[in-house]
Amino acid sequence: MAREFVGVLSRLLTRHGNRVGALLYGTEVDTVIPARAGRMHVLHLLSKLSQRPAEAAPGATQLRDLLLAGQRMIKRRCTVFVVSDFISPPGWEQALGELSRRHDVTAVRLYDPLEMELPDLGMVTLRDAETGEQLLVDTHDAGFRRRFAAAAQAREAALLDSLAAAGVDTLELATDDDLLDAILRFADLRRQRARLATGSTPSHLMRNEPRRAS
Repeated sequence: MAREFVGVLSRLLTRHGNRVGALLYGTEVDTVIPARAGRMHVLHLLSKLSQRPAEAAPGATQLRDLLLAGQRMIKRRCTVFVVSDFISPPGWEQALGELSRRHDVTAVRLYDPLEMELPDLGMVTLRDAETGEQLLVDTHDAGFRRRFAAAAQAREAALLDSLAAAGVDTLELATDDDLLDAILRFADLRRQRARLATGSTPSHLMRNEPRRAS
């Protein structure tokens, strides 16, 4: 979903004469794509994205390193999209806030709905994408599912508070999201931003349907 969203957004931006570039992060910032315009450049960007591994290497993602690299490399004020699940050790919040003071930043937060609320599937092996650690859990246990949902809700609230404190707009993008719906939500987010006075509290655009564990 992230790759498709970036592709469509890049094509829309370049059609209006804007240039797009990217910093790609694995275990470090390993790829820098300078900002350029044109269809061939978008195809080049998508080619680089398609070469990324399906899963990140084990180990905690240091989002702070990516944000600090963005501060160093992006010299002129521009629109910045931080596409991430924002699952990272503390410290990225301040770096994101500093980036948003220099640029117009939108956090595109990726998530899997199963991270919010587990269905009743019996015994299931859960794997931590950051560490590779696996845990066998009984999703048939209603109490466990409630505790899981409550923890997810608390984690979600803390994350959104951190994004709000950093002064960025937030677009949530689920793995099962409809791409057209996501683009329309982004367009609505931009319209809301345009109506806000400078220095006003940014709006946060959530998915249209309510989530019991958000």
